[in-house]
This record gives sequence, C-alpha cells and structure tokens, in this order.
Amino acid sequence: MAQAPPAPGQAPPAGSSGAGDGRPPVNPWVVTIAVTVGTLMGALDTSIVNVAMPYIRANLGVTVTEVAWISTGYIIALVIIMPLTAWLGQRFGRKRVYMACLALFIGSSIFCGMARSLGTLLFFRVLQGLGAGALQPTEQAILRETFPPRQHGLAMGLYGLAVMIGPAIGPTLGGWITDNYNWPWIFYINVPIGLVGLWLVNRFVHDPPYARAQKGIPVDAMGIALLAVGLASLQTVLEEGQTYDWFTSHFILALTCIAAVTLVAFVWWELRVDSPAVDLSVLRNVTFTTGTMIGGVLGVGLYASMFLLPLFLQELLQYPATKSGLVLMPRALVMIVFMPIGGLLYNRLGAKAMIGFGLTIAGSALMMMARFTLLTSDKVFILPQMIQGFGFVFVFVALSTTALIDIPRPQMTKATGLYNLVRQLGGSFGTAIFATMVERGQQTNHAVLVQHIRADNPAFAQRFEMARQMLMARGYDATSARQAALGMFEGQIQQQAAVLSFERAFFLIGLLFFACLPLLALLKSRKVQRTEHEPLDI
Repeated sequence: MAQAPPAPGQAPPAGSSGAGDGRPPVNPWVVTIAVTVGTLMGALDTSIVNVAMPYIRANLGVTVTEVAWISTGYIIALVIIMPLTAWLGQRFGRKRVYMACLALFIGSSIFCGMARSLGTLLFFRVLQGLGAGALQPTEQAILRETFPPRQHGLAMGLYGLAVMIGPAIGPTLGGWITDNYNWPWIFYINVPIGLVGLWLVNRFVHDPPYARAQKGIPVDAMGIALLAVGLASLQTVLEEGQTYDWFTSHFILALTCIAAVTLVAFVWWELRVDSPAVDLSVLRNVTFTTGTMIGGVLGVGLYASMFLLPLFLQELLQYPATKSGLVLMPRALVMIVFMPIGGLLYNRLGAKAMIGFGLTIAGSALMMMARFTLLTSDKVFILPQMIQGFGFVFVFVALSTTALIDIPRPQMTKATGLYNLVRQLGGSFGTAIFATMVERGQQTNHAVLVQHIRADNPAFAQRFEMARQMLMARGYDATSARQAALGMFEGQIQQQAAVLSFERAFFLIGLLFFACLPLLALLKSRKVQRTEHEPLDI
C-alpha cells in the first residue's frame, strides 16, 4: 500500500529526501554523506591554513600582519554569507545555492594554491569563504528534514562531526601537509573531495517545495549592505584588534563605530521591511534564542581553548607545531567516536540533562587546564582534552536539536543561518577577548612578581647567591655573573607570569560554561515518540 504523504508540519518518512514530488525515497545516510563532505571542507579551512602562515609569509615576502589577513578575510566572508543563506535559497533554490557555493569553494581553492602574490591569495580566500559560508546552515536544515523527528539528535551528531571536528583537526592536518609537501596543497586537497561532494549533492539531494526558487522575491539591497558592512567591520575588529592594540588605534576605533551603527541600523531596517534579507522573527522563539546564546558560549569555549592551548605549548614549552597539534588530537578523536552516540542518547536523556551534564564536564576540564604548569607532562595535557571533547559532544548534539525543535520547516534555513552565525561570532569574540587577556595578564603578573626580586627577600637572596656562585664557577667574573643571574630570574619571571595568565584564562572560560547552567530553565526538553512507520535508531 502506498504511504500517505506527511502533513505540512510533519517530517517525511525515514529515508525521504524531502522532495515531496513523487521521487523515490533516498537513503538518509547517502544524503548525509553528500552534504557533509562540503561542510567538512569549509570548516576545516577555518584552521588548516594557520600553521602554514610562516611558510606563506616567507614564500610571498610579506609581514606577519599582512599574512594574517589570509585567515581574517576567510572568516569575514564566512560570517557575512551565513545569515543570508535562507534568502539566497528562497530566491535561487536551496540545492542550487548549495552547489553553486560548493563549486565556488572548490574553484577558489585551486586559485588560492596557484596564487603567487598576497593580493591574489586574499581575493580568492575571500571568495572561498563566501562559498563555505552557506554550507553549514544548509546542511543542518537538510539533515533536520531528511531524518525523522526521533532521529534528529543523531542527525545533529552527524552534523557536529563536520563543524566541530574540522577546526579541531585542521592544525594537525595542515602541519603534516606543509611539512611533507608544500603550503599550496592545503588548498588543493579540497578539490577532489569537493568534486565528490558536488556530484553526490547533484545526484541525491532534492529540494522540498518550500526550498525551491520562488519568483518575485525582492532584493533587500539595504539590508544586505548594512549586514555586510556591519559584520565585516565587527569581524575585522575581533580578528585584528590585538594586532593594532585595540582602541589606541584609530583604525580599530573607526571600525568599531561603523560596526555598532550599521548593525543597529540593520536590525531596525529588517524589522520594518516587508521582505527582509534576514528574517529576525525566529528570535521570538525563546527556546531557539536561548539555545543560540548557549551555542555562542560553546563557540567561545571551543575556539578560545583551541587557540590558547597550542600557544601555551609552543611558546612556553617549545613544542613544535606538529606535536602541539597531536596534543589536541585526542579531543577530536573523542568527539568523532561519541558524537553519533550522543545523538542516539538524546531521546533517552533529554536536552536539559545532556546540556547540563556537558556544560559541567566541559567546564570541569577547563578547570583542570587552569592547573597546567611548565612541568606538566604530555599525558596530563591529554586527559582534560578528552574530557572536554566528551562534554562538547553532549552540549552540541542536544543544543543543535532542541534549539530548532519548534522552528517550522520552511523557516529552518533562516534559523540555522542565525544559529551558526552566533556560534562563529562567539568563537571570534572568545579568541579576541582571551588573547588580549593573556597578553595583558602577562604584563600585570610580571609587575606583581618582580616586586619580590629584592635584596631583603631571604628566599630570593639565597637563590640569587646560588646562581651567582654557579656562574662564577663556570668562568664568569663577579659583575658578569651578577648580570647573568638577574637575567635568569627575569626569564623565569616572564615564564611564570605567562603561566599565571593562561591559567586565569582557562579558569574564566570554564566559569563561563557553569554560568550558562541557569539558562537551561528556558529550554524545552521534549522527547519525540517513534511513529508506527519509523524505524528504530541504528
């Protein structure tokens, strides 16, 4: 007997592609593979280029400040396109937009690898970011429609594999490719994998009626312009503020003012215009807004800790880039293993229990990281990373599922665009804030510690005399030995000041996770019952 089509607010049967036009059902796992390939490549490129920066700088003959724009330009383009994904899908069709953006990403990757000047590389890096920006929210919406409601947790676990694992393994993979081949290959690797993803999407992914191109959709030129200028200015401030010493720079101060004015004007305009480029009405949903806020905090914790720990390992412990990347690998491996399992647990435990447990575990791991010292061994570094990865799994899966639980399917891409934007901006805010905190904290801690370097301090006087005598025994004269001993103590003070600064940053990130726990009261935790025709979770 033919199965009746789903009601307007009901999910399609398991295995449906969501087309709703008489096409034979497509296996949901094939759809998942199709849309995950491109998303993984886009997420990977947010971090894979970072370890290759010294090689690119030497090859192109540019400064550290100039080469940093290779990463900044990509992220700026990424955050601009994310909230516009739904509008583009309405105007041109969601599948068509996804394929066009993936093709743009692949083509730009080729030209990035071929670039032999900074200007050319920056131009195609921005185009690459524009292509990657639409992939994440589109995949999230497609998976929500492809899998039945009871398997939405599993679907979000699969989605999390792409968007969270990509940035985590990027530095390690980028270091290996750069060491064994050359930096252009970090871009060329996208081409064959991306082409496979493009073929799979064209073959197996179909738009439901409400996601196809609609005639007569007006162009909200003012809204798009305000959004582009506002987000570009804000992201530049976050990415480059530390380099320019924040608000002591007229450049950063001007961009901050531009970002504030244009983003406020953007919100005002979008709430008044009849056909907005970004529909902010989804923020009226309390569960979605709360989940999006917690998602922003998750972005802070994920990206800030990913930025700070390699810095701690490389600058204070003198780890090479590849080894520091390997220290982060256990967290990624834990997430790869447990992300699908977390999806299966969603309907058994509920959103509040999973998110609360995940926030507590992730926060506790960061408290453990706040006890790192110069004598911490490799094994001690690995354990908190594994615990943190386990906590992130529970938070991400449950949060991505419950935040969108009340969003109608025609508005799903609008909601996922905003959700991913806030998480990405959270990561940028977290990196900028805690990078500044670490640098300023080193200066403050140094000023406090150096006060103990006094002749009337018995502990210092004893250690100083031992150091001076040791240096004199090695052939130094009395004056040189004294200066060298003072230099040794100054180096130790600088190291300890840096350690204290990193410890404080890790502690505050952990505290931020615990501070989100009261927000769980605003979330819905609804368990979805299995329907008669729906298969059991696998």
